Amino acid sequence: MLADLSPLIAATTQWLTRSYPACGGALAAALGEVQARQAVTVAAWLRYPTPTDAALVGMAGPGGSAGLDWITGADTAAHDEADDFAWRTWVDEVVASWAACLLSDAELARLAVAALADGGHARGVPVEFRRLVSPDTRDRQAAALLRHPDLVAPVAALHRPALHERLDPGRALIG
Repeated sequence: MLADLSPLIAATTQWLTRSYPACGGALAAALGEVQARQAVTVAAWLRYPTPTDAALVGMAGPGGSAGLDWITGADTAAHDEADDFAWRTWVDEVVASWAACLLSDAELARLAVAALADGGHARGVPVEFRRLVSPDTRDRQAAALLRHPDLVAPVAALHRPALHERLDPGRALIG
């Protein structure tokens, strides 16, 4: 398996945690990052379920954060430095959107994690997404912005229908 969905997962996680930062210090930041990383990992594994899919996105690139930055109103002047720009090229808009959906909808997160059982990414490796599917009070406080449905709505709405289609391709969805 091409394990190098890792640059995409790291960059998309970084984008989410910069766009929806934790409040409350270092522990809150760490808890928020873990939740974002779990959501992004689930979303990336759903989006790129096979080694071929992962290899193709590795070769072609995921697209970058420009569209997401525009939607969230990020200041693009702050992204002029090469170091800041480089990681942003690995942000995947669809994965960020799906992760926002998972973080803001507990039932959808449970369905997504259950759907991973059919994929090859977690095969033979014990993987747990507890902070995503069963966050405790500290987790929720740390990721209050990341998990707030109204705040992440512009990002989540971008590709929510495709996530629903991926999780239940036979069901017609309304709005």
